[in-house]
Amino acid sequence: MTPVGRSLWTVLGIAVLVGFAASLVGCASAGPVTPVMVSDIKSVTGTWKGVLYRSGFQPDDVTLTISDDGSYTLVSAQPNGTSRGSGKIVINDGRLRIEGEKGRGVGTLLRNPAGDLVMSIDATLSDNTTVSAKLWPSP
Repeated sequence: MTPVGRSLWTVLGIAVLVGFAASLVGCASAGPVTPVMVSDIKSVTGTWKGVLYRSGFQPDDVTLTISDDGSYTLVSAQPNGTSRGSGKIVINDGRLRIEGEKGRGVGTLLRNPAGDLVMSIDATLSDNTTVSAKLWPSP
């Protein structure tokens, strides 16, 4: 390997280490999150807004509206338009089991040290791509 090639790898390695250290400091200052057991669907009904992450794409703004009967609608604002979906959420072992027309997933409710709730969702779409979302209650 040439000295220039070694230098490039050294700089990249240092950049990765600095980024990792910075992320740990950020996490430490935020404090731990605590999982919240969901006992019934009414405790999460309403509108949740946040960000949807898809591999290879820019994050999308997303709005999830959950009804008292567990039905939901999802609207994702994408650069080329809006994507919509719907389905049903059931509570299983304190977590949200999501069954939709475009895929299925699991949602976990978390509480940060300040007492704020966040819903974390991991899902697999019908084309086998995976997505994740972080959502907060919307007033």
